[in-house]
Amino acid sequence: MAEEFDVVVVGGGSGGSAVASRLSENPQTRVALLEAGGTNDNWVVTTPGAIVLMVAGPINNWRMETVPQKGLNGRIGYQPRGKGLGGSSAINAMVYIRGHKWDYDHWASLGNRGWSYDDVLPYFKRSEDNSEFDGAYHGKGGPLSVTKLQSDNPVQDIFLQAAREAQFPIREDFNGEEQEGAGVYQVTQKNGERWSAARGYIHPHIGKRSNLKVETKSHATRILFEGKRAVGVEYRQGKETKIVRARCEVILAAGAFQSPQLLMLSGIGDAAALKQHGIASVHHLPGVGQNLQDHPDFVFAFRSELPHFTGLTFPGLQRIFKGIGQYRRERRGPMTSNVAECGGFFKTRPDLDIPDIQLHFCMAVIDDHGRKRFYGNGFSCHVCLLRPKSRGSVWLKSADPMQLPMIDPNFFGDPDDLETMVAGYKTTRRILDAPALKAIETEDLYTSDVRTDDDIRDAIRSRADTVYHPVGTCKMGVNDPLAVVDPSLKVYGLEGLRVADASIMPTLIGGNTNAPSIMIGEKAADMIKAELRA
Repeated sequence: MAEEFDVVVVGGGSGGSAVASRLSENPQTRVALLEAGGTNDNWVVTTPGAIVLMVAGPINNWRMETVPQKGLNGRIGYQPRGKGLGGSSAINAMVYIRGHKWDYDHWASLGNRGWSYDDVLPYFKRSEDNSEFDGAYHGKGGPLSVTKLQSDNPVQDIFLQAAREAQFPIREDFNGEEQEGAGVYQVTQKNGERWSAARGYIHPHIGKRSNLKVETKSHATRILFEGKRAVGVEYRQGKETKIVRARCEVILAAGAFQSPQLLMLSGIGDAAALKQHGIASVHHLPGVGQNLQDHPDFVFAFRSELPHFTGLTFPGLQRIFKGIGQYRRERRGPMTSNVAECGGFFKTRPDLDIPDIQLHFCMAVIDDHGRKRFYGNGFSCHVCLLRPKSRGSVWLKSADPMQLPMIDPNFFGDPDDLETMVAGYKTTRRILDAPALKAIETEDLYTSDVRTDDDIRDAIRSRADTVYHPVGTCKMGVNDPLAVVDPSLKVYGLEGLRVADASIMPTLIGGNTNAPSIMIGEKAADMIKAELRA
């Protein structure tokens, strides 16, 4: 007989960890959390420097790929996504960014009441335990530890000096009153260790809250319905197929690719498309899997003889081994680095109201997401387009729930995106060509021959890919034919089913998506609690 809970949460990533934790604060609410991966509580996850073992490889990573991208010269893009408790917050670069105030006010202007910046700020603050900032924009004592880096890398000062020389403002806090400028990122760490969403919200309560049951290695295969009401979830754990029932709600938080996939596998989506896979329609909802948005990203890379970069050289390896010893003793130094230590938000035109590009300055050469080994020392700098006009989609490869979905971000499908990236390339070069950084460059690895705008376009099409921020595939909206959920995150046309992850974003926010995904889980929990009490 299937075990029954008040709420079943599918996916233990950033949104799912937050919603499951907050709902289980009430000992009267029984919560089950299903996660396809493992517990993610070992040194590979907690050591920031071990990010290189996860993003490029199979550890805690779904390692998804896109279909060939016309806008990228037919190349297949790479989509690393976190697998295990914490989801992508367990494998990401730990950058703590919320996005711009404008993004959330824009959501509200589209009819999504309750999602303006003033509405969501309390949830950002509630989630946060910020060791550096407080006041109107920051929180203390929340589950998510946010702090400054403890890598002690002097290159941070070189980057900031280059930004000053290029006449860009310096920003201490990207999540305060203003976003524009260059700075050193705050990170989701504590005492030099990664602080994933699971570490903040779930790990402390496993085995301690009798009303919270966390099932890992449990791959959800189908949402179960009685009529139009979601009543449970079917999942595979090892070789067994199991069922867990939900008295009140099923909360889907499997991410921008797998939340729409599970809906489609369960008969929710475009009925004609589902029929091609032999899936009977439970509810025709054509927006499922549509509206995919992601940040297209270009990477500059340079050799450097400076000893503060990580690379496959004798001095570089020496630095790593010394860093491991320092990390064990002090929880400081190179092993606490998130790689992308610095960056900023910039406007490609002075007449813009808000920044339209973001930089991630990395303390190593990152080639093909780290999948290509680079022999030598150096640094790299990412530039991504914050609000692309291109829209892609996710769809089923087959009716087999163990198959990964088909993914098409449609990078540069809208020609305006490529032109803004050209402008972003030029803006980034202003910093890279500033005297402070120019002095430490010994070789431009990929762009030394790039001169004209056509050269820049060719370089972008040849080298760009994701910077890991897919959203939008279960769009929140009102009077919108592609909307999947309403502003309370309930799936249209169904009962007892919500989505609480980055897939509900109507438009991509201007920044990294982990903190906003946690905010979505926090806000979803409040809305669900209000209804459970009613």
